[in-house]
Amino acid sequence: METLLDENTASGNNWVKDGSAQTFAQDVIDASQEKLVIVDLWAPWCGPCKQLGPMIEKVVQDAKGAVELVKIDIDQHPQIAQSLQVKSIPAVFAFKDGRPVDGFMGAVPESQIKEFVEKHAGPIGPSPIEAAFESGTAALEEGNTEIALTAFVKILDLDPDHIEAKAQLARVYIQLGEIDAAKELIAAIEPNDQKSAVVSAALAAISLAENAVDAEDIAPLRQKVEAAPENLEARFELAQALLGGGENEAGGLELMEIIRRDRDWNEAAGRVELLKLLEVLGPTDPLTKTFRRQLSAILFS
Repeated sequence: METLLDENTASGNNWVKDGSAQTFAQDVIDASQEKLVIVDLWAPWCGPCKQLGPMIEKVVQDAKGAVELVKIDIDQHPQIAQSLQVKSIPAVFAFKDGRPVDGFMGAVPESQIKEFVEKHAGPIGPSPIEAAFESGTAALEEGNTEIALTAFVKILDLDPDHIEAKAQLARVYIQLGEIDAAKELIAAIEPNDQKSAVVSAALAAISLAENAVDAEDIAPLRQKVEAAPENLEARFELAQALLGGGENEAGGLELMEIIRRDRDWNEAAGRVELLKLLEVLGPTDPLTKTFRRQLSAILFS
């Protein structure tokens, strides 16, 4: 199976290389006079090393030559581990100006590896996971479920514990009408992790989608509201049905009308539902900005 180390060699760059006791001075001490050098101490029997190594290689490759990685098998070169006083692996060191300036031990997430490298080498490009998340999120916002689905599934193949990808995939399922699948995916996330903004938005999207009705049932709800505009219960049912069907602007307008007529009706149900919608839309959506302005005008008038 070809590794990133093989790919780097094939493409002609030497950002990632296997080091040794004999080449340490050249590969690490001398090279770190010019740029940051990351030293990864590992061994074939070390399970966490096998998880960490590929992620470090990805981050280094994303840096496009701003940093180099030297991988050292301590079984073959124990004197390196001894000189660095390493007692457990994986152990990672950052070398600059010929000396170690930072380090960590144990397996850590890719995001933490990137922070570690950027701390000493400056900003680097997005990782493959970050790039996939950005493209998937953009596709989700545009309603392109096929691209979004592919992106988030890819992320979870690489990192099965990626909480935000699970949450966004749940929203893709919602757009595909698979509400139960979305609920199962979110339910699998630990309660403490469900507090993140992305997971919260997915939960709000599920709540809105559960109120969806068949298209032919919308007309009677409209007629009911038109016949009795002051009937806030009917208007709320219409708003929920519209939002459940993805008609965000129309549903939001009905909620705004409820708030205008009685902001405290049914324990402020109109405002609670509107805030769910704004959470799903996100802060940059034009509808969010419009509804927030209108809500502020009502609440503070």
